[in-house]
Amino acid sequence: MTTYRSLSIGIAAAVLLTACNAADKGTTNAGAGGTTVAASGAGGAPDAGWPAYNNDPASQRFSSLSQITTQNVASLKPVCALRMGEEGSFESGPIVVGDTMFVTTPHTTVALNATNCTLIWRTVHQPKQKDVFPVNRGAAYLDGRVFRGTPDARLIAMDAKTGKVLWDVQAGDPTVGEFLSSAPIAWNGTVFTGVAGSDWGIRGHMMAFDAATGKEKWRFYTIPMGNDPGANTWKLPATAKRGGGAQWTSYTLDPKTAELFIPVANPAPDYIPGSRPGDNLYTNSLVVLDANTGQLKWYFQLTPHDGFDWDLGAAPLIYTADDGTARVGMGSKDGYVYSVDRNSHQQKFQTAVTTIDVPKTPPTPAGVHACPGTLGGVEWNGPAYDPQTKMLYAGAVDWCAIYKAAQAPSYTAGQLYMGGSYSPGPSDTASGWVTAMDASTGAVKWKFHAPQPVVSGITPTAGGVVFAGGLAGNFFALDASNGKVLLKYPTGGGIAGGIITYAVGGKQYVATTSGNVSRTTFRTTGSPTVIIMALNAPATPRRDSLPEVSPTVGGSSPTEHAQQGVAHGSPGDSLHQDTTRKP
Repeated sequence: MTTYRSLSIGIAAAVLLTACNAADKGTTNAGAGGTTVAASGAGGAPDAGWPAYNNDPASQRFSSLSQITTQNVASLKPVCALRMGEEGSFESGPIVVGDTMFVTTPHTTVALNATNCTLIWRTVHQPKQKDVFPVNRGAAYLDGRVFRGTPDARLIAMDAKTGKVLWDVQAGDPTVGEFLSSAPIAWNGTVFTGVAGSDWGIRGHMMAFDAATGKEKWRFYTIPMGNDPGANTWKLPATAKRGGGAQWTSYTLDPKTAELFIPVANPAPDYIPGSRPGDNLYTNSLVVLDANTGQLKWYFQLTPHDGFDWDLGAAPLIYTADDGTARVGMGSKDGYVYSVDRNSHQQKFQTAVTTIDVPKTPPTPAGVHACPGTLGGVEWNGPAYDPQTKMLYAGAVDWCAIYKAAQAPSYTAGQLYMGGSYSPGPSDTASGWVTAMDASTGAVKWKFHAPQPVVSGITPTAGGVVFAGGLAGNFFALDASNGKVLLKYPTGGGIAGGIITYAVGGKQYVATTSGNVSRTTFRTTGSPTVIIMALNAPATPRRDSLPEVSPTVGGSSPTEHAQQGVAHGSPGDSLHQDTTRKP
């Protein structure tokens, strides 16, 4: 998946999938398709966390909180901002358990007070081996532990109260291009994650680990070989050894059926499909496994024999359509949102959410023009579902590219294995969309056009508001029914991670990431920063900065507690003082 090589710069965060996960912090989980709800504050919003990367096991991202509405959201203002102290990528999806927020950057994990940004602890991972690519999308929480992957292919468990590392295991081989960028998920004593690295020519695989010990429970290869079902879709068996098929964002789970839903990335080499004849299973596919055993249950391939890096990167979501059918919703880099029947495995609809221009031939040495380009379509945050409006909401990138194939693939372990190159259009031609569509039919209800790409998490709420963000740095609140802009707030840095909402002490908060730095692609600037917003916020938000870190191979791994080393109100913060509102 080329995105994390040049566009994706950041992190994502967390997944809590069972009621016992939240019990440590006094919350309960409503299960697949629900939100986390506990005791209500007097006269306020019911206390509710955001315990997973996509909030709930079903990955719907919907929040039942309604204190912030279409009538008052224009008054939403920052309460505080915390600079993370590690420059570069920031695609993290924060999670909140009780009153504590957990956020990650490529090497740093932070716990902070979810109401005022006060640091509780910070743990910095020092690579054991050379990083493959410095990006991470988040953490998972289970039974008082926080789990995350690293750019040098480690899976780590930390004490949620102190940040102390409890175990650290090697989950991949960085010398061949394997690393862990996904936000793992945790359920039933198990942590689930897969390896990233399709563009390095790895053989992708999904894994399950014992949450208490870090011992691997099972492994499923997403590139079949030998007698594996689907191996015959690689007509030249030797090409499967480095066929790609990685996982690089997050996952979905149905606790009732113990089904694990995995998005599988592109085949390798990316741009010479003729070198690997066949459909190339299970690349560009939804793969559904038995979460307890890792056995394949079913799959749905979106783009067979791909030559344009149009993989399925984002976690799918599960929901029930108006006709009662159990569905899977998916947003792909090919520019479409799909809905598939979970029982018949048949496609129900396919809706375009950005510009589509499919060339008649695969990439050639002279070059072909295609839309979306490698950096386009639905990226690492997929669609969201609102059970009130019965709509799916998807963010997307509108950016075309020229693809050029090499004369022949050339593989070297640990190096990019693209089989050619791509040239995106000028950066000022890149824009973004938020599209609302009927979740049963796929019919488009409204579209919002953003001035720069939309790769953030999309979050609908019971207050009738949809939150989104753009790489120009603008935080948006949209009317869920018609897409009208209710609030536009400039955060000062590209928004590429999660936008979440939760309630503590009867008060609803909204948190967003800001400062995903990508000067070579979208020309975004800023510094990785978490911003917490609320109604009736103080006139002057609190602004803190953590000390800068630059982790190196073999360095120490410090854990900082409380507010040690925090600078208050430091200059250069990516939080702007002024807002721009539209009625």
